[in-house]
Amino acid sequence: MSKSEGTAPAFPDPLQAAEELALAVAPRVDEIERNRFLPQDIADHAARLGLHRMFIPAAYGGLEANPMVLVDAVERIARVDGSTAWCVFIGATSGMTAAFVAPDEARAAFGEPMSIAAGVFAPRGQARHAVEGGVAGYRVSGRWQWGSGSRNARTIMGGALIMGEDGKPEMAPEGVPQNRMMIFSASDVTLLDTWIVSGLCGTGSTDFEVKDVFVPASRAPSLISDKPLDRPLYCFPTFGLLGIGIAAVALGLARGSIEAIIELAGGKTPQGSTKPLAARAKAQIDVSEAEALTRSARAYLVEAIEAAWAAASRDGVISVEHRRDLRLATTHAVRAAARAVDLMYTLGGGTSVYKTSALQRHFRDVHVATQHMMVSEATYELTGRLFLGVPTNTAML
Repeated sequence: MSKSEGTAPAFPDPLQAAEELALAVAPRVDEIERNRFLPQDIADHAARLGLHRMFIPAAYGGLEANPMVLVDAVERIARVDGSTAWCVFIGATSGMTAAFVAPDEARAAFGEPMSIAAGVFAPRGQARHAVEGGVAGYRVSGRWQWGSGSRNARTIMGGALIMGEDGKPEMAPEGVPQNRMMIFSASDVTLLDTWIVSGLCGTGSTDFEVKDVFVPASRAPSLISDKPLDRPLYCFPTFGLLGIGIAAVALGLARGSIEAIIELAGGKTPQGSTKPLAARAKAQIDVSEAEALTRSARAYLVEAIEAAWAAASRDGVISVEHRRDLRLATTHAVRAAARAVDLMYTLGGGTSVYKTSALQRHFRDVHVATQHMMVSEATYELTGRLFLGVPTNTAML
């Protein structure tokens, strides 16, 4: 495989950076939730630590990290605050778009160390071929949901279907409608105040829209059809990496819930009982089950990532089987983590419902994470078809 040119700036180790950010965020979790998006100083702190650059190519000053690095870092932050962890993984996974565009475009959109990117791959926009000032490109209009981190971003991206003259979407070689990721400057985007939700309140995952914005073709890559840089990280599918980030948040929330119950159990005696919570058989059973759910789901995720990384490093490609396992492992991790959080929330009894308890926030956050389309029940159908040998279009796997 070809070598990347250039070296990354001297950012701290991502896990060390995650620890530092988690400590800074801990006293501000209520502020983040009330704000409904990350205060800019927290987003900038994450940027200074290099956490948004984990998936940007080293050639453009990124860390180009093994996806397990993302899991470790995001999981650590999520133990303290799911919203901050979510924004970090969105910024990191958005950065991988730099591997799909020409070097000058990559440096312009992602090269600045303090730049933060956000994006939604879902093709909520429509784009029509256009030429402006002799430059070929697209006129784009659309409105996207779940624009996590967009209020902190300098670069905002949105998927758009390429429309033909007949008014129908053009088709990609993979047999699906052609969806290109349109790279906008934040100044071209209108943010809409729609993120009034039950959990992950501080992610600022508001709707955003553009109206008739010109995007040069050089800033409109296809994350399905176009070939990225020839590096192990970019052998991973976009959807797989997005799912990995969601799983990392959910596993961190589960771990945070278990820690919260362990801290609570020694000092809490449930109403109507003479024994502290830690001495009750039900508590012992539920903590053990939550621990097993969290650790086993994480182990499956690690196994899938490590197998795919080894293949990418050795062969320069990962198989459909690897992509299948990544999607199944991430969906399973989110579902298992939600079950673990539910057990801990219920075990906390009345304490869990108070705003002063991290358990109520973890409960609300993890149940928003489960609603993301990348980890929906449809994943089980997709991966099940592959296990059973049923013909399946894997372009979106």
